Amino acid sequence: MASSATEAMLVISSKNYSSWSLRGWLLARMSGLKFQERVVSLDNSSARAEILLLSPSILVPCLDHNGLSIWDTVAIGEYLNEIKPASHPILPEDPAARARSRSICGEMHSGFTGLRSALPMNLKRHYPNFKIWAGALADIERIVDIWHDCLSRFGGPYLFGTTPTMADAMYAPVVTRFRTYDVKLDKTCSDYCDRIMALPDMVEWIEAAKHEPDEVPELDAEF
Repeated sequence: MASSATEAMLVISSKNYSSWSLRGWLLARMSGLKFQERVVSLDNSSARAEILLLSPSILVPCLDHNGLSIWDTVAIGEYLNEIKPASHPILPEDPAARARSRSICGEMHSGFTGLRSALPMNLKRHYPNFKIWAGALADIERIVDIWHDCLSRFGGPYLFGTTPTMADAMYAPVVTRFRTYDVKLDKTCSDYCDRIMALPDMVEWIEAAKHEPDEVPELDAEF
């Protein structure tokens, strides 16, 4: 539980493997909310099951704030948008843009199972010329279409304009997957990936992930 109204606790799992933890952490950082983080070890069976896509529900990350516990990354983002602890909201202010943002965030939240299973998040690894399974190709094409549409419609350099929003946090782990597995992208999408990877919060997270001692052998196999 948070120690005061201005502090919060964010419970996360592996920084190397957990895409949902990265999303929740980016959202909390983006909001400007003061928080401490607590990392659940991969020895914890629930955290491990989640990373291996064996968990029926995703309870990490979990944000404890003002006596409330909010789990599920989309719920955390919506909550942070409501309390607006920073100068800009997590969701776009324009109603039309906000509706589209919710749609593509929801699509990431519930879809892309082929991508998740074929290209698991692993920030410590790089697989040049990785052969992508057919099941993941349609997901990659759909994500590229989403990025092109948003960058064109809202002017970039981020998905909904000049500052990162919830949508960028939701798709940030995809960016890392594309880099890990050497996914070939056109210049527009490659430049977008560069911008996400250069965010100071992303740089900090990735550096911490590289020094993380826990490993999941199932995800560290030489594909």
